[in-house]
Amino acid sequence: MMKGFLNRDRFLEILNKRNHWDIVVIGGGATGLGIALDSASRGYKTLLLEQNDFSKGTSSRSTKLIHGGIRYLAQGNIKLVYEALKERGFLLKNAPHLVKRQKFVIPIFSWNMGIFYWTGLKIYEWLAGSLSFGPSKFLSKNEMIKTFPEIKPDNLKGGILYYDGQFDDSRLAINIAQTCVQKKGILLNYFQVKNLIKIKGKTSGVIACDLETKKNYSIYSKTVINATGVFSDFILKMDEFTWPILIKPSQGTHIVLNKSFFSSSNAIVIPKTSDGRILFSVPWYDHVLVGTTDTFLDKCILDPKPLEQEIDFILHTFEKYFLYTPKKNNILSAFSGLRPLFVPRTYSSSAAAKDISRSHKLMISPSGLITIIGGKWTTYRKMAEDTVNKAIKIGKLNKVFSKTKDLKIYGSISSWKNHNLHWKKYGEDEFHIQNIIEENPLLGENFISKKPYYCTNAEVIWMVRYEMARTIEDVLARRTRLLFLNAKVAIDIAPRVAALMAKELSLDQEWEKKQIDTFKKLAMQYYYPIA
Repeated sequence: MMKGFLNRDRFLEILNKRNHWDIVVIGGGATGLGIALDSASRGYKTLLLEQNDFSKGTSSRSTKLIHGGIRYLAQGNIKLVYEALKERGFLLKNAPHLVKRQKFVIPIFSWNMGIFYWTGLKIYEWLAGSLSFGPSKFLSKNEMIKTFPEIKPDNLKGGILYYDGQFDDSRLAINIAQTCVQKKGILLNYFQVKNLIKIKGKTSGVIACDLETKKNYSIYSKTVINATGVFSDFILKMDEFTWPILIKPSQGTHIVLNKSFFSSSNAIVIPKTSDGRILFSVPWYDHVLVGTTDTFLDKCILDPKPLEQEIDFILHTFEKYFLYTPKKNNILSAFSGLRPLFVPRTYSSSAAAKDISRSHKLMISPSGLITIIGGKWTTYRKMAEDTVNKAIKIGKLNKVFSKTKDLKIYGSISSWKNHNLHWKKYGEDEFHIQNIIEENPLLGENFISKKPYYCTNAEVIWMVRYEMARTIEDVLARRTRLLFLNAKVAIDIAPRVAALMAKELSLDQEWEKKQIDTFKKLAMQYYYPIA
């Protein structure tokens, strides 16, 4: 196995030989992966278990922003904004192949609001300090129309341009996992924790099942960390302890449109929608991503569906500001993610999800189980650092300070200079994929007939061999982003992906058929008009 590459068989060999760990992390989203990386980079024996695929849940369904959060600034949460702006700077430095500076513009329709936003953005810029992405500036009405040809000019006074960050969330998750492996951490997807091991009342490990082989493992650890986000209560119930905090899921929905509806390379921010939120319209992989919503749900589900009222809200808000009005049949993909918000069990049911803090919270049960909830992608590294610091105390580990502020994420080699949008997301791994193509030029052919989409056979083979892709969904949703960009095209090429994967994994046609059927059923949740 090449250093830093994900190889499930190799990881299982190590698990079978080693039964005692310093830290076991449950959950393979941004938070869990960040914790595993922080832990492994300090030299602790680290194991991460994810019951599905890495970043399957909320962590692949974000608005693709690395930002301080101008909305949180308006709410007066200076501490969260300051922390996030620092982390934004670290991410740009450590993962430049996936994180980039992005221009954002707030349209101004009254001078009073213009002064308010200008003042706020100057504070935002000041809080970033030496890690600022660039100075904000005022745009005239004519500059706004030139920058955004589709914007409605009625009552428009001008705009304020500022800088924030954009990224590919699930690609960063894979690269964090690879960085963890470079530091001798072990990660396993499709590995479900069934119960906690208790010794004299203390959490001392987990009982887990390899969902592919159905083999059960008793895994002992000095510390166990619950980083399962909206599903944290499932693990807490295994601990037989009820917290006074309720983990309440809030759904955020996005739609993806053809860039003909929004041709600018700059993002636009609608600062105050009818429900008091912010709506973003952001260029992303030659498309435009519009969202998000903030809707409380009664229960957590692995594959949340966009609600019709959420789709209607996004389209209606978009229509108020732009000349060309998309209809539901113009939506190429629609997806939802669940935010794990923590509220008192006595919270008011009338409280709005947008008003609940996005700060993270660490909880320690009497058994020593550590649970981390809340937070956001931008602050994943700081959340991980705080969690591992707590794990050192709980597990009585030798104290080692965090090393991740300056730790380069896998893929971000200093000599890498390729700016091709398609290949950039692979960072240094582009060279390895090109080697596969050199060995067999036929594997370099694009097998997607519809432009501008592009994927070679070699990429799928790479994702199976070295990124632990186990299903069609793993490839088309998270290793590539096709399901999030155009669900119909993803459905069309699923059989080709299944055939490539089956050959690579030595699986039969029955597996192929089942995979295709399962993926099509899932992908129809992203596809409009809904059948």
